[in-house]
Amino acid sequence: MTKQQLVKHEGRISILVNILLFGLKYWAGIVTGSVAIIADAWHTISDSISSIFVLIGAKVSEKPPDDRHPFGHGRAELITTIMIGIFLAFVAYEFTRESISRLLSHEQVHFGRLALFVTIVSILVKESLAQFAFWAWRKTNSKSLRADAWHHRTDALSSILVLIGILLGNHIWWIDGALGILIALLIFYSAFYIIRDSIDPLMGKKADRSIINKLKPLCSQICGESIQTHHFHIHEYGDHTELTFHIVFPSDYTLQVAHDLTNQIEMAIRDQFSIEATIHMEPRGDEQDYRPEEQKVI
Repeated sequence: MTKQQLVKHEGRISILVNILLFGLKYWAGIVTGSVAIIADAWHTISDSISSIFVLIGAKVSEKPPDDRHPFGHGRAELITTIMIGIFLAFVAYEFTRESISRLLSHEQVHFGRLALFVTIVSILVKESLAQFAFWAWRKTNSKSLRADAWHHRTDALSSILVLIGILLGNHIWWIDGALGILIALLIFYSAFYIIRDSIDPLMGKKADRSIINKLKPLCSQICGESIQTHHFHIHEYGDHTELTFHIVFPSDYTLQVAHDLTNQIEMAIRDQFSIEATIHMEPRGDEQDYRPEEQKVI
């Protein structure tokens, strides 16, 4: 199964299961009058919406390069992931407002066996979905799958909070409203990290030093210790990564020799790192002024 097929498979399963869980939890919330259970239900249906974003991102990301997007459409996945985070933040805001209203009105909820049963089922199902999404993320390295997995995990954690509220609800009148706020904060926390982790690659961040430390010895192995490398820039486009950097050759190397060596380096980088490299060749004595700390990823 390819990466895109696995992403789509996870998304379809998530949508189906979350719709069923939403109906069950919303019904339990209406019967008991619990804002925490209803908030938990909407948190669950938001998983379905995020999974739809995952499917859209996967569909757009697999489109081949074209004239307007010569490096492919891989960053579409980052955009859909940010949309998931924004939607989560909106859901969190709505339930914070509703929970505060519940506290101000001093409403107490009386939970029953139905709420207990539905909440336990939700915890088991949502954690199972989270484990499946995390497994698929490790297989594909898909950022939207990772976001979807954390969405499932936060839903399972929020259901655990609801379970605590059910067990204490008959003794503490404000437990339902307080748990609604806690669930909302949990959703806010998840949204923040999902958005942050997706914006970083879009904005551009410093290159991982470990990658540079692997590339330099590779160049020296092919060309010998007489060469120097600098100005490493890595450009991420989802699954597709472009690398540009400079190599300083001895001034007595012919253009043909330098060209053949750079071809070998580019093929080695492609084979070992799955990165497409473009190398600028310089004769010794004509190096541009540079600072190693300028190496970055875009």
